[in-house]
Amino acid sequence: MQDFRKIRVWQKAHQLTLDIYDATSDFPQSERYGLTSQMRRSAVSVPANIVEGRARGGDAEFRRFLQIAFGSAAELEYLLLLARDLSLLNADRHRHTTQLVEEVKRMLATFIKKLKAES
Repeated sequence: MQDFRKIRVWQKAHQLTLDIYDATSDFPQSERYGLTSQMRRSAVSVPANIVEGRARGGDAEFRRFLQIAFGSAAELEYLLLLARDLSLLNADRHRHTTQLVEEVKRMLATFIKKLKAES
Protein backbone atom coordinates (compact mmCIF):
# COMPACT_ATOMS: atom_id res chain seq x y z
CA MET A 1 0.00 0.00 0.00
CA GLN A 2 1.30 3.41 -1.00
CA ASP A 3 2.14 5.88 1.76
CA PHE A 4 -0.43 8.69 1.48
CA ARG A 5 2.34 11.28 1.90
CA LYS A 6 3.66 10.27 -1.51
CA ILE A 7 0.37 10.90 -3.30
CA ARG A 8 0.77 14.20 -5.17
CA VAL A 9 -2.84 15.28 -4.80
CA TRP A 10 -2.60 14.72 -1.04
CA GLN A 11 0.54 16.90 -0.93
CA LYS A 12 -1.23 19.68 -2.82
CA ALA A 13 -4.38 19.33 -0.67
CA HIS A 14 -2.28 19.48 2.51
CA GLN A 15 -0.64 22.68 1.26
CA LEU A 16 -4.09 24.08 0.49
CA THR A 17 -5.22 23.30 4.04
CA LEU A 18 -2.22 25.10 5.50
CA ASP A 19 -2.98 28.06 3.25
CA ILE A 20 -6.61 28.15 4.42
CA TYR A 21 -5.56 28.11 8.07
CA ASP A 22 -3.22 31.01 7.38
CA ALA A 23 -5.84 32.96 5.40
CA THR A 24 -8.53 32.54 8.03
CA SER A 25 -6.26 33.46 10.94
CA ASP A 26 -6.96 37.12 10.14
CA PHE A 27 -10.74 36.74 10.02
CA PRO A 28 -12.66 38.60 12.73
CA GLN A 29 -13.36 36.83 16.01
CA SER A 30 -17.08 36.99 15.19
CA GLU A 31 -16.45 34.47 12.38
CA ARG A 32 -14.61 31.98 14.60
CA TYR A 33 -17.56 29.57 14.73
CA GLY A 34 -18.94 30.62 11.36
CA LEU A 35 -17.02 31.02 8.15
CA THR A 36 -13.58 30.40 9.67
CA SER A 37 -14.67 27.05 11.06
CA GLN A 38 -16.53 26.02 7.91
CA MET A 39 -13.62 26.89 5.61
CA ARG A 40 -11.15 25.03 7.79
CA ARG A 41 -13.39 21.95 8.04
CA SER A 42 -13.93 21.75 4.30
CA ALA A 43 -10.20 22.27 3.65
CA VAL A 44 -9.19 19.55 6.14
CA SER A 45 -11.78 17.22 4.64
CA VAL A 46 -9.95 17.10 1.30
CA PRO A 47 -6.62 15.54 2.41
CA ALA A 48 -8.31 13.61 5.24
CA ASN A 49 -10.61 11.82 2.79
CA ILE A 50 -7.66 10.99 0.56
CA VAL A 51 -5.92 9.40 3.54
CA GLU A 52 -9.01 7.53 4.71
CA GLY A 53 -9.81 6.27 1.22
CA ARG A 54 -6.28 5.01 0.73
CA ALA A 55 -6.44 3.18 4.07
CA ARG A 56 -9.64 1.37 3.07
CA GLY A 57 -7.72 -0.79 0.61
CA GLY A 58 -9.83 -1.23 -2.51
CA ASP A 59 -9.92 1.05 -5.53
CA ALA A 60 -13.73 1.36 -5.43
CA GLU A 61 -13.61 2.62 -1.82
CA PHE A 62 -10.67 4.86 -2.60
CA ARG A 63 -12.55 6.35 -5.56
CA ARG A 64 -15.60 7.01 -3.36
CA PHE A 65 -13.46 8.91 -0.83
CA LEU A 66 -11.78 10.87 -3.63
CA GLN A 67 -15.25 11.92 -4.78
CA ILE A 68 -16.05 13.09 -1.25
CA ALA A 69 -12.77 15.04 -1.23
CA PHE A 70 -13.77 16.61 -4.56
CA GLY A 71 -17.08 17.71 -3.05
CA SER A 72 -15.30 19.30 -0.10
CA ALA A 73 -12.97 21.14 -2.48
CA ALA A 74 -15.99 22.45 -4.42
CA GLU A 75 -17.55 23.63 -1.16
CA LEU A 76 -14.31 25.39 -0.23
CA GLU A 77 -14.26 27.11 -3.61
CA TYR A 78 -17.64 28.68 -2.84
CA LEU A 79 -16.61 29.61 0.71
CA LEU A 80 -13.57 31.44 -0.69
CA LEU A 81 -15.86 33.42 -2.98
CA LEU A 82 -18.10 34.26 -0.04
CA ALA A 83 -15.13 35.35 2.06
CA ARG A 84 -13.97 37.62 -0.75
CA ASP A 85 -17.43 39.11 -1.22
CA LEU A 86 -17.64 39.77 2.53
CA SER A 87 -14.25 41.56 2.27
CA LEU A 88 -12.59 39.00 4.53
CA LEU A 89 -10.11 38.04 1.78
CA ASN A 90 -8.46 40.49 -0.57
CA ALA A 91 -8.56 39.82 -4.32
CA ASP A 92 -4.96 38.55 -4.52
CA ARG A 93 -5.39 36.08 -1.65
CA HIS A 94 -8.69 34.90 -3.10
CA ARG A 95 -7.16 34.39 -6.56
CA HIS A 96 -4.16 32.50 -5.21
CA THR A 97 -6.17 30.20 -2.97
CA THR A 98 -8.86 29.60 -5.59
CA GLN A 99 -6.14 28.55 -8.04
CA LEU A 100 -4.92 26.01 -5.49
CA VAL A 101 -8.45 24.66 -5.05
CA GLU A 102 -8.93 24.40 -8.81
CA GLU A 103 -5.63 22.54 -9.15
CA VAL A 104 -6.62 20.09 -6.40
CA LYS A 105 -10.00 19.53 -8.06
CA ARG A 106 -8.33 18.83 -11.43
CA MET A 107 -5.92 16.39 -9.80
CA LEU A 108 -8.75 14.62 -7.98
CA ALA A 109 -10.85 14.38 -11.16
CA THR A 110 -7.90 12.86 -13.03
CA PHE A 111 -7.23 10.38 -10.23
CA ILE A 112 -10.91 9.37 -10.09
CA LYS A 113 -10.99 8.81 -13.87
CA LYS A 114 -7.81 6.73 -13.67
CA LEU A 115 -9.26 4.50 -10.95
CA LYS A 116 -12.50 4.09 -12.94
CA ALA A 117 -10.56 3.06 -16.02
CA GLU A 118 -8.57 0.48 -14.05
CA SER A 119 -11.68 -1.16 -12.56
